[in-house]
Amino acid sequence: MQRQGVSTRVLKDHAYWVYIMASASGTLYVGKTNDLGVRVRQHKAEDIECFSKRDHCHRLVYYESYDWVHRAIGGEKQLKGWRRSKKIALIESKNPRWKDLSEGWGRELLFRGQSIKEADEQLAKSIKLEPKQ
Repeated sequence: MQRQGVSTRVLKDHAYWVYIMASASGTLYVGKTNDLGVRVRQHKAEDIECFSKRDHCHRLVYYESYDWVHRAIGGEKQLKGWRRSKKIALIESKNPRWKDLSEGWGRELLFRGQSIKEADEQLAKSIKLEPKQ
């Protein structure tokens, strides 16, 4: 099946995510991505130029996955169109204490101002694989 010259199989080979990041002051940022772990690290390190960098939205408070990119785009548009109170109700239905859902995702958190590349280099240095004997 073709869609605008691209195989739908190619589009479905990925997972897509719609997510909400929050700042300490309560500012909310709604976004979508095909790699939630990388995108959250980018927000935390302020490596991307966007609204969330200005408002320091570093805490992942909500996310949902989609199999198809067009559904993720629709989900993001829907959430962006909601009143703040409705977004808060959604967050609190799944995450009542507004925990950072990305905490402990298997890698160290970035320090403010640290780039993803620097963090990856630091991680690579800390992992030393011993050759099999």
